[in-house]
Amino acid sequence: MAGERLLYLPLGGAGEIGMNAYVYGYGAPGRERLILVDLGVAFPDMDGTPGVDLILPDLAWLMERRDRLDAIFVTHAHEDHVGGVGLMAGHLPEVPIYARSFTAHIARRKMEENGQNPDRVRTVDTWPATVATGPFTVGFLPVSHSIPQSSAMVIDSPAGRVVHTGDFKLDPDPQVGEAWDPDLWASVGEGGVRALICDSTNVFNAHPGRSEREVAPELEKFVASASGMVVATTFASNLARVRALAMAGKAAGRSVCLLGRAMRRMVTAAVETGVLTDFPATLGPDDAVQVPRESLMLIVTGSQGERRAASAALSRGKYLGFEMKAGDTFLFSSKTIPGNETGVARIWNAFSELGVEVSDDAGGRYHVSGHANRPDLLTVHEILNPQIVIPMHGEHRHLTAHAKLARENGRAGIVAPNGSMVELSGNDPRVVEHVETGRTYLDGAALVGALDGVVRDRIKLALHGHVSVAVILDDGDTPIDDAWAELRGLPETGSSRTNLQELVEDDVAAFLGRADRKTLRDDDKLMDAVRHVVRKTVVDETGKRPEVTVLVSRLAVD
Repeated sequence: MAGERLLYLPLGGAGEIGMNAYVYGYGAPGRERLILVDLGVAFPDMDGTPGVDLILPDLAWLMERRDRLDAIFVTHAHEDHVGGVGLMAGHLPEVPIYARSFTAHIARRKMEENGQNPDRVRTVDTWPATVATGPFTVGFLPVSHSIPQSSAMVIDSPAGRVVHTGDFKLDPDPQVGEAWDPDLWASVGEGGVRALICDSTNVFNAHPGRSEREVAPELEKFVASASGMVVATTFASNLARVRALAMAGKAAGRSVCLLGRAMRRMVTAAVETGVLTDFPATLGPDDAVQVPRESLMLIVTGSQGERRAASAALSRGKYLGFEMKAGDTFLFSSKTIPGNETGVARIWNAFSELGVEVSDDAGGRYHVSGHANRPDLLTVHEILNPQIVIPMHGEHRHLTAHAKLARENGRAGIVAPNGSMVELSGNDPRVVEHVETGRTYLDGAALVGALDGVVRDRIKLALHGHVSVAVILDDGDTPIDDAWAELRGLPETGSSRTNLQELVEDDVAAFLGRADRKTLRDDDKLMDAVRHVVRKTVVDETGKRPEVTVLVSRLAVD
């Protein structure tokens, strides 16, 4: 319609892998009705986000327009797509949240855990069934991925059709979940597709993607030949892989036990929603610990080196009565996500020291990706024949390469990282506005902004340590007693070989002895001066510039 426009705005997931949140809008400029596709999280690391529990997209732009938000749609149940639903739903209006049955099950649980109304989550059927909301009609188009019931979103508006792929691969036999159906996707493209918003994770892989069915026979051979207790780890959400591992254990005559809350939760949810109908019987930990180790297989969480997961716990010693020993076998049936190498290596080395035989995915023998490779992306481009291709779900280098691929094949391609508001109404996409985007941290039970300084201060403390100093003055502004200092995260002695705490206290005392009355009367000036003295002393002795807290106490006369 004249004067109205169709918009795409990534708030997370474009320019990074994880924390997906994509806004679509249609209407008159500044009055568009909005929908949100996915609301995911990313995971912290000790280097950049120490102490943080989860990282979420900054939804400030959307919250300011919450009265125009009509619905939330969730493509699948991976944490980087659904993990923020329970945490952020309370900050958004009481709009419905739409998902397929398995994803809806996971989303409702997250809502309950965070004190939100789980009835906001509504279960929907797949394409050609649709949901009408505001100016949009939205359908869930089944696609294969590394978790069941993954879907692309078919988003229709008066300005045309948009297909948002979510995460996907072209797998004709994913073992669990729907297979790739090119005819179904071709039917979606018959009426014309204005824009394809497309997964870019594996754009640099020049080989066609491999099927999950190729992994199961290799796992069966691996477990059959393994010695001692067999322990395997994979993504808890990769239910096809978890099933294949369990069946390999059964085929080898081993009892199977699932360890790790996420693993048990995913399997339970899949069974309750009918996604898994033939999962082998398993033992609980209390029963499994009684089984001879050569007859036991554990399937555990922690494929990415997570410190609190079952794999890491086993590498540190006993866990729920289980203990790895020389002659046992451990398998990483997964690919290490960039950034997690250190955690995975820590576990591998710990098992190696115990004499455990450790194997990884062996160049693809025991793992296949859940994302489309470069030739598969071209296949989807050709089947849907979109006018515009906008890459998402990838770092900036992925987005750039994917957009170039589209342009090389005669389609308009644009790089639109987080905060890029793209108008899709015309013949060519264009960025019409840049929106401030960032991160929100779940820090314990609190949500804090990336610019609030909490994480920045924590990093400073980790890098340079902390000194607390207490100074006491009488009612005449005269220092009494000695200054007291406490040091954290700093060496006991510095370059002079003198006790650093005593040196700080002496230097502060010396300063107080020569400070003028104007400084001693003014708490702020006094704290600044003491802070300067402490930092200079520590820098001279250690090269570190610590955070310094100064407490000034004044004794009052009755």
